[in-house]
Amino acid sequence: MQFKKEPRFGRLIPAMVTPFNRDLELDLDRAQELADRLVRGGSDALIINGTTGESPTVFYPQKLELFRAVVRAVNGRVPVIANVGDNCTADTVYFAQDAAKLGVDGFMCVVPYYNKPPQEGLYQHFKTIANAVDMPIILYNIPGRCSINMEGETTLRLAHNCDNIVAIKEASGNLDQVKFIIDNAPAGFDVYSGDDSATLDIMKLGGVGVISTIGNVAPERMKEIINLAAREEWEAAEAANEALLPLMNGLFETSNPILVKEALNLAGFPVGGVRLPLVDATPEQSRRLAAIMREVGVLD
Repeated sequence: MQFKKEPRFGRLIPAMVTPFNRDLELDLDRAQELADRLVRGGSDALIINGTTGESPTVFYPQKLELFRAVVRAVNGRVPVIANVGDNCTADTVYFAQDAAKLGVDGFMCVVPYYNKPPQEGLYQHFKTIANAVDMPIILYNIPGRCSINMEGETTLRLAHNCDNIVAIKEASGNLDQVKFIIDNAPAGFDVYSGDDSATLDIMKLGGVGVISTIGNVAPERMKEIINLAAREEWEAAEAANEALLPLMNGLFETSNPILVKEALNLAGFPVGGVRLPLVDATPEQSRRLAAIMREVGVLD
């Protein structure tokens, strides 16, 4: 395998948390500071208001405020990708068209959740969105949150039939499916790991990198792992991955993004708590997390 061409959106894309103030209102100043911190830490692009950004509890007008603020802070240094996915096709189209006016560089769209469409419904959903906007789209397949899996054949139909569907964040956990997509995708279609801990396995199959949770906390460390893999320095990549793996796993002791926000708070870069129905980390969870952060060397 040869990693010759840099992917359109790069290799390390943190799914940025959404900072809140003490009243759990948007903290746009902190969001801009976090975006700058992540860019300076080596991020190649940013996903704004994905699941890690608490998209279910940030309403459409607030999402637009957040996109606008991050675009200004990033100021063209890296692409800003707005999560616009929803389980209503029409709402997603209208919202994407509004977001496109703010200067974002692309969209991420998740598999529709709760209403459980069949594979043809998934195909028509994403094709309708792609036809309605003139911007690149990253698909997001995460059966653990959406209750259904977008099968490899459906992903490939979209990749071949829609020029502006350019990548997928694959979090199915099915490496056979991931390999099938990579092996049969058109040139220029990029497959990202949707789980930090699966990144090396997916890159060994030809994936390009990761849309990352831990990238909020340790972007330099995750970038090192990915760059080693892209150079096919697998032994060094495995060693760097093994050193960071306890934190990759520790951040998911409870529902994301509870602990990634707590990790930033512990690291001296507070981003506030989480909105209900999520709840903040317990003291015990915080202590365990701090111990892991010290173990892997991201907390003094």
